[in-house]
Amino acid sequence: MEPRGTKRGAGKIEVAEPRNKVPRPAPSLPTDPALYSGPFPFYRRPSELGCFSLDAQRQYHGDARALRYYSPPPTNGQGPNFDLRDGYPDRYQPRDEEVQERLDHLLRWLLEHRGQLEGSPDWRPGAIVTWRGHLTKLLTTPYERQEGWQLAASRFQGTLYLSEVETPAARVQRLTRPPLLRELMYMGYKFEQYMCADKPGGSPDPSGEVNTNVAFCSVLRSRLGNHPLLFSGEVDCIDPQAPSTQPPTCYVELKTSKEMHSPGQWKSFYRHKLLKWWAQSFLPGVPNVIAGFRNPEGFVCSLKTFPTMEMFEYVRNDRDGWNPSVCMNFCAAFLSFAQNTVVQDDPRLVYLFSWEPGGPVTVSEHRDAPHAFLPTWYVEAMTQDLLSPPKTPSPKD
Repeated sequence: MEPRGTKRGAGKIEVAEPRNKVPRPAPSLPTDPALYSGPFPFYRRPSELGCFSLDAQRQYHGDARALRYYSPPPTNGQGPNFDLRDGYPDRYQPRDEEVQERLDHLLRWLLEHRGQLEGSPDWRPGAIVTWRGHLTKLLTTPYERQEGWQLAASRFQGTLYLSEVETPAARVQRLTRPPLLRELMYMGYKFEQYMCADKPGGSPDPSGEVNTNVAFCSVLRSRLGNHPLLFSGEVDCIDPQAPSTQPPTCYVELKTSKEMHSPGQWKSFYRHKLLKWWAQSFLPGVPNVIAGFRNPEGFVCSLKTFPTMEMFEYVRNDRDGWNPSVCMNFCAAFLSFAQNTVVQDDPRLVYLFSWEPGGPVTVSEHRDAPHAFLPTWYVEAMTQDLLSPPKTPSPKD
């Protein structure tokens, strides 16, 4: 195999590449934290462009109908004593995880608002469109030791779209999820039901069904280094008492975790779980995570507020802890890697970025099904825009 940049013999005319020619090594991106420990990169304060809701049947609505309002229990010196097992499994309607939604809901929002986005400095060739959850996985990659990921990327009309692909291992895990883990997932949603009301000043109603199809999503713009970002993420609730009513600073993230009883347990919590909480909330600019700590019987015994900007303080002096600069520098490096790799503008051409713990990010090239993820209705509508004035179609699968 010839090294990159080596010239073949002068004067030789090559008619065709031999079929068994060993391909050049594909480019890759290392993930060792030590490589990304420089100063914190520029990250523009996220601003909300809009929102959308998904209803109990997972249908899209371009409004805030699914938004809930933070309504914590009174602080009377006693624990809230929420029973997170209440209603399981009788009043539980989980989302069908076999349905691959990809970027579809976000693309629907983009189509409806493309008029306001055109000409915007954040909607120019080179912008990156994705889900907040995909960026969260990139932020935590340098410290992740268990779960790999795959991200599909396509460039269309100059914009780079990133959409997660379920890895074979993740699919096996999902299909063989033990009953206890399924119940723990329910408990997280049940906690939200205890902490949220349907209107400002209202009271939570934990007697209803927990339906995980329902979601309120914020659409935000930001910039990491020289990469303009347009991404969407689910929001648990809005705090009507927040100092600022301007999204996203009035949003609240709700989490549950098991009760901790020893310094070792807290240290592990700060190193692992708090990293994911920080990444998930820092990206969209959500200022606070409210955690409910549950006992082995599934009752919430205490609540604790973790301000997003203070989470790093818990691991600052832990040599085995995480560093926000490493997370953001790696994410910026990956986005540069993706931008430089995905150069051909073709919605049917997909570059699959794959990563497993302990190794580098690798990339492979694919065309059409099963990897192509930009739906025909979106591509056709955006292409039509170049030929005629904007008109919002109703997306079809």
